[in-house]
Amino acid sequence: MSAHCQLSGARPGFGNTVSHSHRRTSRRFDPNIQRKRYWLTSEGRHVRLTLSARAIKTVDAIGVEAAVARIRARGEKV
Repeated sequence: MSAHCQLSGARPGFGNTVSHSHRRTSRRFDPNIQRKRYWLTSEGRHVRLTLSARAIKTVDAIGVEAAVARIRARGEKV
């Protein structure tokens, strides 16, 4: 599963792990990605979205229809 959110566009961040001796090695900060299934009333079907935990809260606040409209406006297929 790719580590990006369909709604917010959150992608991994990159940085360094700094040890006690201050050596630096590359690391990756992944967003908290979940696959969630929602019922889309307008189309009479379920949609499975790949969302970050923060975006799931956004969907709860604005509704599934508005969230899918935003995802489609970004050019992603749902």
